[in-house]
Amino acid sequence: MSMILIVEDDVFIHEYMEIIIQEIGHETLSARDMDGALSHLHAPQQIDLLVTDIYLKKACSGGIELAHQAIKIRPKLPVLYTTGNAVTDELKALFVEDARYLRKPYTLRQLRDSIGELLTTRFQGPAI
Repeated sequence: MSMILIVEDDVFIHEYMEIIIQEIGHETLSARDMDGALSHLHAPQQIDLLVTDIYLKKACSGGIELAHQAIKIRPKLPVLYTTGNAVTDELKALFVEDARYLRKPYTLRQLRDSIGELLTTRFQGPAI
């Protein structure tokens, strides 16, 4: 069972993600903003994946900034970005290395598959 940190400022999307992620067999930690997420990241608990909205209300592109800070704290942490907006090549260039993203609205299957891919990559390590 993996621990997934969800950072989403929309209450309904946040609750949906939390329910789905728990139903597919993972534990969750929750934050609605960058400060809450950083508190979890600095704590000693296990975190296997960061799932964050790109556009957090208090900070434009806050999820991208959060991911960069998260990688400094936990260097091998995989990141899954979510957004309801278009993702341009310029925006993708700001993503942390090997991150994935899902465009809202996404299906349960898309969320499950993206999480599975990122966790598999993390626990298997790089291909030799």
